[in-house]
Amino acid sequence: MAQLQLANLRKSFGQVQVIKGLDLAISDGEFVVFVGPSGCGKSTTLRMIAGLEDATSGTILLDGGDLTRARPADRSIAMVFQSYALFPHMTVADNIGFGLQLKGTDRATITARVAEVAGTLHLAPLLARYPRELSGGQRQRVAIGRAIIRNPKVFLFDEPLSNLDAALRVQMRLEIARLHQRLRATMVYVTHDQVEAMTLANRIVVFNDGRIEQVGTPMDLYERPANRFVAGFIGAPSMNFLPVRTNGSLIDWPGIAPLALPAGKAQVVELGIRPEHLVAVEEADADIAGDIEIIERLGAETYAYVRVAGQPADLTLRLPGETGHRPGSRIGLKLDWSRAHWFDADGRVL
Repeated sequence: MAQLQLANLRKSFGQVQVIKGLDLAISDGEFVVFVGPSGCGKSTTLRMIAGLEDATSGTILLDGGDLTRARPADRSIAMVFQSYALFPHMTVADNIGFGLQLKGTDRATITARVAEVAGTLHLAPLLARYPRELSGGQRQRVAIGRAIIRNPKVFLFDEPLSNLDAALRVQMRLEIARLHQRLRATMVYVTHDQVEAMTLANRIVVFNDGRIEQVGTPMDLYERPANRFVAGFIGAPSMNFLPVRTNGSLIDWPGIAPLALPAGKAQVVELGIRPEHLVAVEEADADIAGDIEIIERLGAETYAYVRVAGQPADLTLRLPGETGHRPGSRIGLKLDWSRAHWFDADGRVL
């Protein structure tokens, strides 16, 4: 069992409060990902769970036991850092087994456990090498192996893939997903990468300004965001936002024919629509029309950025990879109104 719970957790640096009362329960075997903008408190929270930062107030519980003031070594928690933090003068084998050496484990047991972990992470041929002789992905696997060998109840990952190139990020993301499937361990993972969050997590925790905005499965957050912040943060490219002005029972929207205001939306000030919920049509059949400014071709899909008169920002439209649309051309857009998100002046979903 490895159930982790944060209760009214707070952290201040001097007079600056950076964590403002977090409540979160993580179930045994869950893979939970913390996301949010830089400075939102996700890494600070992870470091408090690990014991590397002291909580100002609140409690951290593991299987019901209070860890809030426990030493890091006494928490049965292992952390994998962004910087790998390997000992340069030690071989891969010694780096992986170092935690057991500190505990005074006998050499035969250490050797056997290192071999077992190395097999799991495909590091067996590299055990005699030093960190300087490894690629970035190999170094990160060694750092993960050093965590695994301790048999912790909880694994913490602090942006472990951010130093890797795009291809290695994909490879290591798959390795971490497979590792979770094999170990069935509780894992908490911090990232700013949308793809990592959506593909790895059982649940995502969205942080903003030291608070939790929403917790849910990746698709819950994508399809049913609780507010404008979550709607704009989850998803790449981001959701399109269009200001809305109402005139009685109609939406008075520059560039769009008057639209009946849906029931319960009287307080709407903004509409959100994702790029895939816009469809390119003939201008005569469109809800809204504009001029294509930029085309981004990504192979299987293409994104067009459309300037619409009266709108403060370009609209992002997803198109098939092969498309005849070109920058500078006129395009009509039809909205899937059933997939629209409506927000009031405080950013709440209506």
